[in-house]
Amino acid sequence: MAPRTIDLRSDTVTRPDAAMRAAMAGAEVGDDVLDHDPTMAALEERIAAMLGYEAGLWVPSGTMGNTIALMMHLQRGDSFLAPEHAHVLGSELGTAAWLAQGMPQVLPHDAGPGRPTPAAVAAASGAGPYYTLHPRLLCLENSHNFAGGSVFDAEEWNALLKAGRDAGLLVHLDGARVWNAAVALGVPVSELTRGADTVQVCLSKGLGAPVGSMLVSDTARIGEARRIRKMLGGGVRQGGVLAAAGLVALDNIDSLAGDHANARLLADGLRERGWTVEPPETNIVLARSGVSVADLAELGIAAVTVTGKTRFVTHRDVCRADIEEALGRL
Repeated sequence: MAPRTIDLRSDTVTRPDAAMRAAMAGAEVGDDVLDHDPTMAALEERIAAMLGYEAGLWVPSGTMGNTIALMMHLQRGDSFLAPEHAHVLGSELGTAAWLAQGMPQVLPHDAGPGRPTPAAVAAASGAGPYYTLHPRLLCLENSHNFAGGSVFDAEEWNALLKAGRDAGLLVHLDGARVWNAAVALGVPVSELTRGADTVQVCLSKGLGAPVGSMLVSDTARIGEARRIRKMLGGGVRQGGVLAAAGLVALDNIDSLAGDHANARLLADGLRERGWTVEPPETNIVLARSGVSVADLAELGIAAVTVTGKTRFVTHRDVCRADIEEALGRL
C-alpha cells in the first residue's frame, strides 16, 4: 500500500475547515458587480485598515491583483524593477509585459536573499534619452517565495520606499505572504506595507482560504482597479460566500508561527540527514541533496523544484507529527 501523502508542495493546498465552511454557508450576500456585496465590502474595509490604506478590492488571485496594479502604473515604453526570481517576473505568464505593457528589469539580491539594496534601486532607475525605456515602477516582494520565504523588515522597507520615491518611481508590494513576514518579525503587518502606491496580499496561502487576494490603495486607484478587474473577468456576483472565507482566514494569522516552527524542524532534520539547507525565515524550506522530487514522491512526500532546489512549504494542514513522519521516511 502506498504511504499517505504528506503534501509540502505549497501552502495553497490547504482546505477550508469546518468553521470556514460554516461562515461561507451563512454569509450575507448581494450582487457585487451591481450593488457591492456586503460581506465583500466588509472584508475589503477590514484588510485596507489592517494594511494602512483607504480602500481595498477583492480579486480571485494574487496574479490578478498584481496584474491590475501594474496595468494602472505602467504604460508602453515603461520598465519596472523587481528582485530576481520575483513572482511577477517568472510566475505570472508574462502579464506584466503582455497586459501591463511594462518591460521587467531585474534587481540583484545584494542585501541578502530576495532583498535588493536601495543603492541597487537607485542605480537601475536612472532615466536615459527619449528612445530608452522609462523606469516607472519598483515592485517588491515580501516574503520572497523563490528566495526561500525570506523577509525584509520595516527599516529595509522604508529605505527601499525612499530609494524608489527619490528616483521618481511608483511602488507596488507583492505581499502574497506578508502575513508570514509580519509574524516572523513580530510586528503589525502595516509596518511592512504602509507607504506603497498599491499592495497585494493573499488569503489563499498560509491563512487557509480556498480562493482570494486583496489589492489595497487609495480610494481613487481602487475605483480604477474595480474597472480593470471587470475588464479581466474578475467581477463576481454573490462574492460574499468567498469573502466570508477571507474573514475567517484573517483569524488564522497568529497560527502562522506554528508553520514557521515546523519549517525550522524540517530544515534541522534535513540537515541532520545530509541535505544542504538554507535556514528558513518563515514557512518555506529550500534544500539540496541527491534526492529528487520523484524520489520523495515514492516516499509519499510531495515537494517541488524551484531555482534548482527542492522546496518544501509548511502550512496549517500539516502538523508537527507530519513533519516528524516525513523525516522518519527519509
